[in-house]
Amino acid sequence: MAIGSKELAPDELDTFEDDRLVEELKKAKEELFNLRFQSATGQLESHGRLRAVKRDIARIYTVVRERELGIRATPVAVEAPAKAEKKTKKAKAEASTDAAADADETKEA
Repeated sequence: MAIGSKELAPDELDTFEDDRLVEELKKAKEELFNLRFQSATGQLESHGRLRAVKRDIARIYTVVRERELGIRATPVAVEAPAKAEKKTKKAKAEASTDAAADADETKEA
């Protein structure tokens, strides 16, 4: 990738969840607005940045659309194992009674 942000490479965008993609899109559009404003007032130093931000926006839109069409897989949210261990005693007791009830129902059938 010759032009664009290094942190928004297509491989990197594949790892982002949909919420994060929307957030990155908002930031890129805001940056493009600011760059255009600087260009209009004659304060823009790097004109190549305009092109890079436009490409980043297009790249994000492409990933979003490909996910809608099922071409690209949406990343699966990985839960931290620490959260799984933080069940309360009440939740653990309910889970064990539910499992015992399910086992009794299968024996009767």
